[in-house]
Amino acid sequence: MLKIGLTGGIASGKSLVSARLRELGAVLIDADALAREVVEPGTPGLAGVVAEFGEDIVDAEGRLDRARLGAIVFAEPGRREALNAIIHPRVRERAAAMLSTAKPGDVVVQDIPLLVETGQGSNFHLVLVVDAPDEERIRRMTEIRGMSADDAALRIAAQASTGERLAAADIVLDNSGSVEDVIALVDALWKERFVPFALNLAAGLSAPRSGGPVLSTADPSWPLQAERLLGRIRAATPEVLGADHIGSTSVNGMPAKDIIDLQVAVSSLEAADRMAPALAAAGFPLRESSARDTPKPPHLDPSAWQKRFHCNADPGRPANVHIRVLGSPGWRYALLFRDWLRANPDAVKMYTDMKQELAAAHAGDLRTLGYAEAKEPWFTEVAWPLMDAWAESSGWQPPSYSTSQG
Repeated sequence: MLKIGLTGGIASGKSLVSARLRELGAVLIDADALAREVVEPGTPGLAGVVAEFGEDIVDAEGRLDRARLGAIVFAEPGRREALNAIIHPRVRERAAAMLSTAKPGDVVVQDIPLLVETGQGSNFHLVLVVDAPDEERIRRMTEIRGMSADDAALRIAAQASTGERLAAADIVLDNSGSVEDVIALVDALWKERFVPFALNLAAGLSAPRSGGPVLSTADPSWPLQAERLLGRIRAATPEVLGADHIGSTSVNGMPAKDIIDLQVAVSSLEAADRMAPALAAAGFPLRESSARDTPKPPHLDPSAWQKRFHCNADPGRPANVHIRVLGSPGWRYALLFRDWLRANPDAVKMYTDMKQELAAAHAGDLRTLGYAEAKEPWFTEVAWPLMDAWAESSGWQPPSYSTSQG
């Protein structure tokens, strides 16, 4: 199943988006609805809230007085944390039970207002953030919900900032326009990304790619996109010893194909094989089980360059995942090449010029294989001696991973 985390600030219009996704066929798990369920009269959740906030937090009918509770927790962050400690574990338990009933090929949308604040982004294949300007959100709260402007601003300040929320987003849906506008955006996402992604996951296939090499202008968000993908990989399996953003998209300012390359370090190729199902479930199915890097220094044993190669099932974000043994020549080469480029503007220009020349020569190809093969001599004959000399003169060493990364 495809798991989508849906979030957005208060009054951003998230409910409209979730309702439309449910109409299109998504399985919707609404955290707000579950949060209400777990504090119904007679539940352990309500008993916990009463123990924390006092008997007067319930009304004459024994139900939670939400307005009174809201006024307390939005004014006092410490009390809000205490409430979250009571509610969130129960909501997650209910959500997990609902998730367990979903079928392969389903699109499951979990509507979680505090997804960013609670650090749940890596639990999903995609995070969809519904966004609207603060002034529009305040207008909705005052005109539609009857809040004062001060209360509305206080509610916004109590949540993650817009910047924090956007940094966690794989997709940002602008809801500053009309209802018709946002519905059209949701429908396009469903058809063009969510459904194909879910079908790829169910079939264990990476998203298809076609066309020759096209170099894009450097995107400053590439490193942030890579970190979100790496977070999902790290969360998928304990076999990951380390994970890094590599390749041209990891070098500031360098034009590149809009494909993010990631490297995962493992203890052995057997470990790589064990983790393959978990990576596939996380959205990175195996592409080649016996892939071999072209040995850059020709004197090394080619068998030392074997790897496992996975690609993303998401049609909206192409990514390659190179699984290599920690300390192997291929693992070291990828990191050294990246760091050499980062430290040497002349090397960036030299590599960019070569890529642009070969991209033009292979512009009519149906795939990028010819372009990739044409670059190999440059890696061996030009890059290797230069980067090896730089490593020696600079004292470069590959990263040493902490247990927190693996």
